[in-house]
Amino acid sequence: MANVITDGDGVTRCAWAAVEPETTYHDEEWGFPLADDTAFFERVTLEGFQSGLSWRTILNKRENFRAAFAGFDIEKVARFTDADVSRLLADAGIIRHRGKIEAAINNARRAEDLIDGEGSLHTFFWGYEPATEPEPHTQTTSPESVALSKELKKRGWRFVGPTTMFALMQASGIVNDHAFECVTRTAVTDARAKVRRN
Repeated sequence: MANVITDGDGVTRCAWAAVEPETTYHDEEWGFPLADDTAFFERVTLEGFQSGLSWRTILNKRENFRAAFAGFDIEKVARFTDADVSRLLADAGIIRHRGKIEAAINNARRAEDLIDGEGSLHTFFWGYEPATEPEPHTQTTSPESVALSKELKKRGWRFVGPTTMFALMQASGIVNDHAFECVTRTAVTDARAKVRRN
């Protein structure tokens, strides 16, 4: 039970989600299958920005990120210029890291290429769903996240290492990493059973 915590109302959830803003994110978003390419691009971008930082920092700045990156519209971000990089570096509402900002713009361009070739980010990412669901809270990478990272890097994506890609898979429902005792696990399992994978 070390991976879960039970609050005063008797609700048991994954231990990392004991306080806000993590609690609401955990209960309403984390692990629920993503439905479209914009959502996948947002998660890839935010997971990249989170690298080396706490997820709480990202959650607290999420709306600022959405405003700064045009709602994570892939086409719009792919057209960002050096002037946009300068604008983003001056935006205290986000993480002002040049490498991560430039990676997000680059990844939007690579996402356009991937969509042209594969049909959608949704289909591409779900293609890395493991055949066997991993034991919750036991790993930070997987063979599938390593393979996904390798393929994305080959296609020119940045800030998409195996750990970052496993975090994406957890967040987007490609794996259900909610603890067995967690109140949200069953809802995620049900949602994953209904998701379109191609």
